[in-house]
Amino acid sequence: MSQGGRVRDDGRDQAVIDRLDSLYVAVVSDCLDRVGLRDNVLAPHIRPLFPCRTAGFALTVQAVAVEAVPSDRSRWYAGEIAAVDAQQPGDVMVVSTCPGSYWGELLATASRARGARGIVADCYTRDIRALQEMQYPTFVAGVSAQDSLGRIDVVDLGGRIRCGGVNVSRGDLVLADEDGIAIVPADIADEVLALAEEKVASENTVREELAAGHSVREVFASHGVL
Repeated sequence: MSQGGRVRDDGRDQAVIDRLDSLYVAVVSDCLDRVGLRDNVLAPHIRPLFPCRTAGFALTVQAVAVEAVPSDRSRWYAGEIAAVDAQQPGDVMVVSTCPGSYWGELLATASRARGARGIVADCYTRDIRALQEMQYPTFVAGVSAQDSLGRIDVVDLGGRIRCGGVNVSRGDLVLADEDGIAIVPADIADEVLALAEEKVASENTVREELAAGHSVREVFASHGVL
């Protein structure tokens, strides 16, 4: 049990998300660079639907394009329903690269009720006015009014996926803001978080010295942070 007393059903500590949420994507990206992961920020076409941010554990969803509505009505939306119902508090749904509209207001409503913290998807959404009004963090590749039924199907939940050019696994850390989306592999989360917290502290000092009129050259020579 963590000091904060908040441990997920799968054993992951919610306090990790508190630490992540105190950071921002640019500094986490810099620290991923430092540990040799120079391509763990999603492609820039995945953007927030409105100014927002989120941090959480990745719940991965593999979606694929299809061309027909299932004849068996019990299969309609089956994968999307299972994905939403599988969410736990602190999850951010991460959806693979796929053409078509995957997301909307009703799924976001159900997700919020389950304690999920947002969605990152290399595909499209609709119901954008409602999503903005409810302020559910939504990071997507675009907007399309077309329904997912007969166009997109979920073929795997919780496996390794490819989203925005980055490999994402269940339980990786996700941090998203207006600058982009960073993925921190679970096995190096502690190292990257510690580096990022140290860098934020250094940047605060640098900011104060720059505001006081010190030259950029002088400040960088002293702190190595820019």
